[in-house]
Amino acid sequence: MHPSLPHQAAASYQTLPLGPLPDTRYPDPRIEVLDKRFRYKQGNAAIERIANGFRWAEGPVYVRAGRYFLWSDIPNNRMMRWLEEDGHVSVFRAPSNHSNGNTLDRQGRLITCEHSGRRVTRTEHDGTITVLMSSHAGKPLNGPNDVVVASDGAIWFTDPGYGIDGFYEGYKAEAELPRNVYRLDPATGQASVVADDFARPNGIAFSPDEKLLYIVDSGITHGGPAHIRVFDVDGTRLRNGRVFAEDFAPGLTDGLRCDIEGNVWCSMGSGDPKEDGVRCYAPDGTLIGKIHLPETCSNLCFGGLHRNRLFMTASTSVYALYLDVQGAQVP
Repeated sequence: MHPSLPHQAAASYQTLPLGPLPDTRYPDPRIEVLDKRFRYKQGNAAIERIANGFRWAEGPVYVRAGRYFLWSDIPNNRMMRWLEEDGHVSVFRAPSNHSNGNTLDRQGRLITCEHSGRRVTRTEHDGTITVLMSSHAGKPLNGPNDVVVASDGAIWFTDPGYGIDGFYEGYKAEAELPRNVYRLDPATGQASVVADDFARPNGIAFSPDEKLLYIVDSGITHGGPAHIRVFDVDGTRLRNGRVFAEDFAPGLTDGLRCDIEGNVWCSMGSGDPKEDGVRCYAPDGTLIGKIHLPETCSNLCFGGLHRNRLFMTASTSVYALYLDVQGAQVP
């Protein structure tokens, strides 16, 4: 196990009791099974609301070494922490430079995308922050959004620029670079553009064997598409990009992760409230299940000691659900 990340602040925020949403019976009626490949345990597991009181919860990551869950509360310019041991919620870091996406590298260090910092950072085990990338070709990044780390240590991230669209989730500024997807080699510090044809590249996730890379395009917010594309990973490059799932309009998907069977779990919201929550797609692109939440879902990740608990950041709250499948391996 990797050393636990340092706790950045001790201020208490709130603690909510664990338990299912109101008026829930087993099996949870908010979970919709469309195909037998949807590995949700239909018995004594239900959606739980584990924290609330935020403006826009995003960037979920589970830190197994410390048994805690972190996420960004972007408009409030802070990161939050939930302890699995007792459900205690506290401020992890404030200000956070309007942090958005988070993940861990192969040494268990926190990698963070910052809107107002317009950079990707790494939190060292002693709590210091290292700037990994803030510009490309001599120009500032737009505002990194979501991030994933490959087994070789390379950091792949999206840079759609939502953080410079206005003053709510960052600071208003003009984009000086295309809305690219990047691969950063932390050993050499060299970065390359791996995709440059997205309207708004957003969530990003590898398949379990890292042969595929899934990337969300949430360009519907600016007149573009609302779909997930998948690419073949060829070393340091991407090839054969194609649409994997596209039935999201008038809503969109934002964040996504894969389980060990290659299923793609993605957030859903900002359209029909009846569709708010999470969708699960089989590797062949078939929609096999839905998790219905009372709020727009922004992102998700697998966590818990066995990686079989799905954590979902959804507007003002965080939800969790035990599954009968594990998330793809993470540090």
